[in-house]
Amino acid sequence: MKTLTSLLLPLFFFAASAASAAPTANSILGASDAIRNPGGAFSVTVTLTEFQAGKQVDASTLTSYSRTQSNGQFASLVQFVLPARDAGKLMLKNGNDMWFYDPLSKASVRLSPQQRLLGQASNGDVATVNLAKDYTAVLSGEEEVQNGERQLRKAHKLALTAANPDVTYASIEMWVDAENNRPIKARFFADSSRLLKTAYYRRYQPQLGAERPTETVIIDGLDPKSVTIMRFSDYAARSIPDTWMQR
Repeated sequence: MKTLTSLLLPLFFFAASAASAAPTANSILGASDAIRNPGGAFSVTVTLTEFQAGKQVDASTLTSYSRTQSNGQFASLVQFVLPARDAGKLMLKNGNDMWFYDPLSKASVRLSPQQRLLGQASNGDVATVNLAKDYTAVLSGEEEVQNGERQLRKAHKLALTAANPDVTYASIEMWVDAENNRPIKARFFADSSRLLKTAYYRRYQPQLGAERPTETVIIDGLDPKSVTIMRFSDYAARSIPDTWMQR
């Protein structure tokens, strides 16, 4: 009996140690958020390009100013730069509220984050968001998945469910690189469980202290020939006044 106990105790402690060391869905998602988004306050240029069957049909350039709030989520002010007809227009996301301002009419109107901005990119896609703050995550398992560079990577598969009804998507499936927590791929769903779009995060480059994806390829859930590319450039840490984040 003593011999059996002496054999079982190390196995028990090994199993307990392995279980405690295993990453949780929330920790994986939080680490992935930290790779997508710099901490603190920053600005970034966002270029949207829409393609239909491989041909460019539209484009837009925005500057996003984001800062973290006390709850760990971001508030974002997005300024339209190009095309010239849209220059000076603004979008504000503060908490779960989103507003649009047109300097010609000098009026601000409430926006839905689900509304399309350009191509497959919605209003909510261009605002900086920590998914771990808006979604409940469950670890679905591990899979080999092709990343945006067409390389096979071992990944954690996460199932995300909206924690409140005001977020951009009802649910998300996300694949996060098991080696480095880089987001690889995500599938976004409506309330009806219809697939809205698939996104690939790619072209990782050093930006504000970490290797971050500088390009997101968004593919329509029904028409794979409808593709929108979001490019992120000119990251800069900066001071952003509280007044910028008020309607």
